[in-house]
Amino acid sequence: MLKPEDKILRHRDLNWLSFNERVLQEAQDPTTPLYERLKFLAIFSMNLDEYFRVRVSQLRQMKRVEKSIRKRLALKPNKTVKEILREVRKQQERFGEIYREEIIPELERKGIYLVHKEAYTPLQEEFARRYFQKIKDCVKTVVVEDHDEGDLFLENNQLYFMVLFPDSEKFGIVNIPTEECGRFIHFTSETKAHEITFLDDVVKANIAHLFPGDDIDGIYEIKLSRDAELYIDDEVDGLLAEKIYESLNQRSEGQPTRLLYDSAMPVHAQKVLRKTLKLGKIDMMPGGRYHNFSDYFSFPDPSENPELHFEEMPAVKHAVLENATNYFDVISEKDQAVHFPYMSFDYVERFLQQAAVDEQVKEIKISIYRVADESIVTSSLLKAVKNGKNVTVFIEAKARFDEKNNIDWGRKLEDEGAKVIYSYPKIKVHSKILLVNREEEGKLKGYAYIGTGNFNSKTARIYCDHALFTAHEKITSELLRVFQVLEGELIIPRAKHLLISPFSTRKDFSDMITREITNAKMGKKAGITAKMNSLEDKEIIELLYDASEAGVSVRLLVRGFTCLLPGVKGLSENIYMTSIVDRYLEHGRIYLFENDGNEELYFGSADWMTRNLDRRIEVIAPLYDEDIAAEFKDILEIQLRDNMKARIQEPLEKNEFVQKKRGEKDIRSQYEIYNYLKQKHTS
Repeated sequence: MLKPEDKILRHRDLNWLSFNERVLQEAQDPTTPLYERLKFLAIFSMNLDEYFRVRVSQLRQMKRVEKSIRKRLALKPNKTVKEILREVRKQQERFGEIYREEIIPELERKGIYLVHKEAYTPLQEEFARRYFQKIKDCVKTVVVEDHDEGDLFLENNQLYFMVLFPDSEKFGIVNIPTEECGRFIHFTSETKAHEITFLDDVVKANIAHLFPGDDIDGIYEIKLSRDAELYIDDEVDGLLAEKIYESLNQRSEGQPTRLLYDSAMPVHAQKVLRKTLKLGKIDMMPGGRYHNFSDYFSFPDPSENPELHFEEMPAVKHAVLENATNYFDVISEKDQAVHFPYMSFDYVERFLQQAAVDEQVKEIKISIYRVADESIVTSSLLKAVKNGKNVTVFIEAKARFDEKNNIDWGRKLEDEGAKVIYSYPKIKVHSKILLVNREEEGKLKGYAYIGTGNFNSKTARIYCDHALFTAHEKITSELLRVFQVLEGELIIPRAKHLLISPFSTRKDFSDMITREITNAKMGKKAGITAKMNSLEDKEIIELLYDASEAGVSVRLLVRGFTCLLPGVKGLSENIYMTSIVDRYLEHGRIYLFENDGNEELYFGSADWMTRNLDRRIEVIAPLYDEDIAAEFKDILEIQLRDNMKARIQEPLEKNEFVQKKRGEKDIRSQYEIYNYLKQKHTS
């Protein structure tokens, strides 16, 4: 039996690799259409790149902390990085096996061939020569002879060739201009087969033209990942947005975190490259012949064979909103919920479009975390300003990798006359909220939109999210207080209905978990069901352990990483956790508390992570409408019953799939939810 002081937490960065392993499982699944398997390989690669740029770079920064302090804080960055690299190498080996032994042969069976330069026919060689002549201005070369000069700079996540010469101390660097020219080239062919080559091979086949007079001993592809953190001094005066905007070039100049190189590269060349780039052995990661598999998102399908892709799932038409001519009337009458990507993001855009032109609308307030490059959301806000509405837009300038786009839109809105507020130092605004104030019967009436996903029509097609339109007076009045905080009019918002981070969410969730513990000890009905992206907060986890020990049934659905160890005797034996990775990215958060039979159901933007509870503006909303609460609960229960794409999360992190019980039907929750919503909204 474990004692309270023995309570265990997983390391978040190690467990994250278990999540990426689930992505790799999807790439290996032969029942997944071929091009979708390629996309899962691309997702795996993209995830890993960001992981090294953000999480591994943070561990490297910890190594700079004084050893005595690291010891006191129980920080072991060196040990953790070594464990990470061991696991990543194993995953990359499996990645290569899936690609070479399963994906490539299957493509060939479908008449699609990847042709490498060694297999070029004379006709293809001539095609490659002509193509290279067209793009050669984009191809840059550097010859390095003095390894201590520090003149060699490799941009983050860009592809290069290291070119070796007979003089073993001299080498060349050639960029592969995929951003300007694309990654894949479709050969014209007189046969029925479709032949595709990498831009890498076209450059490689013609690389001798870049070094006239030199003999070439070898050509090996490399890629450097750099630290993604901006290290902005929050105490410096001036707009944080401006500081971020000016610092974005650090993205390409940050500290190296990983050099991925062709494992066929000779050892002496590895040493020369490492010395030139001033890298440690731990920074070197052997890989395959090609890197940047995230480019496979754009891998062409010249066959246009629908069997190679997921079957289309046309958006479910919302029973009320689809034909509503006035959203304010239907929302005033009853709350309305939408679920993406099963339903269209058009409903959100239409709401904003109506608000922009409605003469009774006086104010629009919105928080934007990530927005598409061009969107109806932003164009509607611009139109609202032109129509004389008071428009307040909170722009999160620190949304990682979207800073520039967010700030650009903020500037456009400011130029048109909107009130734009940028990020605060040391806190992010992660809530997905919108408030429209409309003059009705001589006073302002609020209409709110609260969601789990961003105001982004592109991501709404691949992220599973939930949202609520409501005119509930208590909710809209409390949401107004959230915006007053963002506008600097309030320091702490008063709220009895919404959970608002960093002010009340931690306390409210802690109180609700504690109430379930008390109920269980008193023999009352007690249970906690929670769905989220990640679970990391130590205090919440320890409360969940206490709940398990008290006999509370805890059912968790966590897509990404978790620091909680479920199913451990004497610690968490009443906690059962699964994770779903499937066609769409699970992104919604839903929290259900039994409360002795008087269930309380919440949803919103916050995970049970310390940053979401203490360092971000988040909004979690109750579901008061009985019909909508039942709909959310039905969706949650469908996911809990998934026996096709759900993996059991347990201490050994095997990622084993949930096994179907005898007589039980197949339940693939994303498809079941689609059919459920389709039936409900067409009946």
